Amino acid sequence: MPAQGPLLGVRVLDLSRILAGPYCTAMLSDMGAEVIKVEPPGAGDDTRLWGPPFRRGESAYFLSVNRGKKSIVVDLKREAGREVARALAARADVLVENYRPGVAGRLGVGWEALSAANPRLVYVSISGFGQDGPYRDRAGFDLVAQAMSGIMSATGEPGGGPCKVGVPVSDLAAGMWAAFGAVSALLARERTGRGQRLDVALLDGSVALLANLAGNYFMEGQVAGRWGSAHGQVVPYQALRAKDKAIVVGTATEKFWRALCEVLGEPALAADPRFSDLPRRAKNRGFLIPLLEARLAQRTAAEWLRLLEARGIPCGPVHDVGEVLEDPHVRARGMVVETEHPLLGQWKVTGLPLKLSGTPGAVQSAPPLHGQHTREILSGLLGYDAAKIESLYAAGAVADPAPRDEGGRPAGDV
Repeated sequence: MPAQGPLLGVRVLDLSRILAGPYCTAMLSDMGAEVIKVEPPGAGDDTRLWGPPFRRGESAYFLSVNRGKKSIVVDLKREAGREVARALAARADVLVENYRPGVAGRLGVGWEALSAANPRLVYVSISGFGQDGPYRDRAGFDLVAQAMSGIMSATGEPGGGPCKVGVPVSDLAAGMWAAFGAVSALLARERTGRGQRLDVALLDGSVALLANLAGNYFMEGQVAGRWGSAHGQVVPYQALRAKDKAIVVGTATEKFWRALCEVLGEPALAADPRFSDLPRRAKNRGFLIPLLEARLAQRTAAEWLRLLEARGIPCGPVHDVGEVLEDPHVRARGMVVETEHPLLGQWKVTGLPLKLSGTPGAVQSAPPLHGQHTREILSGLLGYDAAKIESLYAAGAVADPAPRDEGGRPAGDV
């Protein structure tokens, strides 16, 4: 498929690994950017070893966030490899890295050196805690950011322990902030003619997600508790058990609350002074929720959903991952896309949540093999002749794809 999207013509050099950085660059690729993923020799991106599941040595985790990219193997611990990386950066519009602060500079691919050679470069640094501050040198993973940001303290069942969100929300949010920042910096470059450095931290991005929880604290010093699937102020707004399984119902307005009571055949609940407005329902949720679930237990989830949807009440089934990826609406919205992988054949990935009317993006290609495009990039983009390329291979500065065992390791690796 020909590249398309609003970022067509933008070249991104991806020095990142694991999730936050690769998620950012996958988003940029979906919007049309050419993304060149630089991976180290050996196993490559750490997530190529994360599994199971694997198929023919390819990790499902890696495949999930690296579509639409070209992979080149470059050893940044060798000067010849650093020369290749600097040449790529000189031809890039955006660079994304997620080393600990200071490491990119020691590898010769830091902001100061690369921006001096390419003043138009937008340089995105993603780290656990940012490029300054007392925590800058700490290791930072999604789990740590969820814990330190307060997200874990507000997640889980009432009376239970802290719980992380089921998806790596701190990593994913950092990737989205980084993509948003990169596009913002590209727009600013149109006015100034110069690139700039972006400092994106997992902790910062997670703190920004506190939103209304932070607002409650700023206003009254209120520290959010754990509500499970429920809401601190809006009741009912949670998962409720029907005869066979749970559904979710949200009644954020009095209109929806009254309609819910009518659908349940309990109009007296709407007139009950304990439940007559949101503050009273929140105060008396311990009485209200058992009454609702006792009524819901008389019919199946599917039966209740039909009745609730007919009245326009916000509701839905609690899907597992398999159910949502097979859902006809999700499929109709293009949120499951098939690509052609060089080893796996037809391979599905999640689609684009952004639907642009004039310059729509698209999944550009399947996730790459480790080093799949090394020779193509050296000869085509950098213009190296055959002798130069062979000298880089001989020096161990670059490499081609290697066969992998079923655990994702290079074949023969101990």
